[in-house]
Amino acid sequence: MLRASAQRKKESMNTIPQLTRSRAASLFGDDSGAATAEYAITTMAAVAFAGLLVVIMRSDEVRGILTDLVRRALTVS
Repeated sequence: MLRASAQRKKESMNTIPQLTRSRAASLFGDDSGAATAEYAITTMAAVAFAGLLVVIMRSDEVRGILTDLVRRALTVS
């Protein structure tokens, strides 16, 4: 008897009211366009990273390091 009462109480505490469920379904039920938004965010991050690389590669110090690296790689000892 006590176990059944505790089970009912547990079930009633975990049950979401129907109105809340229907509101949540109407607000969050449609996932259309979610992948497009994820692609847009990924593309923006890639563009930001590319911009950062351009800024780094334009510096004279990095250019000198890369030029020296290529020269050493191409010289025959």
